[in-house]
Amino acid sequence: MRKCGMLLPVSSLPSKYGIGAFSKEAYEWIDLLKKAGQHYWQILPLGPTGYGDSPYQSFSSFAGNPYFIDLEELVREHLISKEQCDLQDIGDDPSSVDYEKIYESRYPLLRQAYESWKDKGNSAGEFQETLGGETVWYCFYMALKDHFQGKSWIDWDEDIRLKQDAAVEYYKKTLSDETGFYIFLQVKFWEQWEKLKAYAGEQGIRIIGDLPIYVAFDSADAWGHPELFQFDESGYPEAVAGCPPDAFAAAGQLWGNPLYRWDYHKETGYEWWMKRLEYSFRLYDTVRVDHFRGFDEYYRVPAGREDAMVGTWEKGPGIQLFQRLREKFGNLDIIAEDLGFLTPSVLNLLSETGLPGMKVLEFAFDANGESIYLPHNYSKNCVVYTGTHDNQTLRSWYEDLSEADRNFSHRYLNNWNTPYDEVHWDFIRLALASVADLAVIPVQDYLGTGRNGRINEPSTLGNNWKWRLKQGEITEDLINKCRELAFLYGRK
Repeated sequence: MRKCGMLLPVSSLPSKYGIGAFSKEAYEWIDLLKKAGQHYWQILPLGPTGYGDSPYQSFSSFAGNPYFIDLEELVREHLISKEQCDLQDIGDDPSSVDYEKIYESRYPLLRQAYESWKDKGNSAGEFQETLGGETVWYCFYMALKDHFQGKSWIDWDEDIRLKQDAAVEYYKKTLSDETGFYIFLQVKFWEQWEKLKAYAGEQGIRIIGDLPIYVAFDSADAWGHPELFQFDESGYPEAVAGCPPDAFAAAGQLWGNPLYRWDYHKETGYEWWMKRLEYSFRLYDTVRVDHFRGFDEYYRVPAGREDAMVGTWEKGPGIQLFQRLREKFGNLDIIAEDLGFLTPSVLNLLSETGLPGMKVLEFAFDANGESIYLPHNYSKNCVVYTGTHDNQTLRSWYEDLSEADRNFSHRYLNNWNTPYDEVHWDFIRLALASVADLAVIPVQDYLGTGRNGRINEPSTLGNNWKWRLKQGEITEDLINKCRELAFLYGRK
């Protein structure tokens, strides 16, 4: 059945205190989606962010981001006061997240909420079983990070770095209250997210979430389960993830994430992956699996390299992992992020899984007319996007097209006379009119936002994950236009 949705990170919601949250604005956003004839809200990973504030570099695969906790709900619960919230220095630009100021102001306030929560007779120990062992392990990990001044586990004292029994017991006892603080944050995250997700479901809105294929090195996953990764006996990586040199990056992309020991995962029946997907399906209705190609073959860069020019392609788990997932979960509500250079074996794996892949219009308009992303090449079993969080906005992409590529787009869409500030609508119509079962459009593209609307520019640091929707920016006229297009192309 044909459906459509919008892409907007939670962090981009116009919530009150500097960053999007599970606040009244999130509920209003769901109402807006319903009114605009949408069925899906696609978001980015909800994990606690680490280096570079990237949601793809999380401290755990089994925890939620404390920044998304609605402070106004904590005020209603009498855990903090409105005056305390209003005193935060969160920056003065409502269209951008200032992560440094958010970090410096938010955690002291959340600690005050934790103290009030305890004063009301609550105990973190009561919630450990509900949260689950991996989430509680993350909480312990964060308490240890605080104890070691924010350092990654590889730089901790050797006894706890190697998880020697005596050291683990000592620190669990010594840091029990700090661990309790992080448990409190996860309790509040889940209370608020489950309530918001249930509301979305009641309004007919399904949540598409994101599962990064890799975990961060600085994570509870890597410290807690070194046997899952290509580490030596001391815990140091033998090799890391990356991408080889191509037309976009002459030295390749050195991501630095730990690589999996797929032979070990196979021996365990992919147990860790079962737990990870179970957690993800609890978070989201539909899971977009990032870097699908890595399940067929992954690029292995020897540890210590400063770039990704030297590396080898190695075999991933292939269809076995997905067969095991299907045994456990039945039909898999998964979208495969199959972008990039696709070998015949990747295409074969996608076909074997039966999962829908992704089509991105910004990749389609090469003047040679041979792109697989042109809509006449689609099958129904796919998800079409104008662009993703990693792409330019439609408007800035169109500005940067070569003359030949832009002329090809005019020939394809027959839109030679479309005014410049309206041309993004032609591409949105093209996506919605395609045979793809699902069309997802970033909110910035509906708004016609320029360069300042980009969410992420891969392989760069400092200006990513910051863009925010401003209150009232989506007008009634825009909502009506979205609803009309959803109706016209059979997606309402």
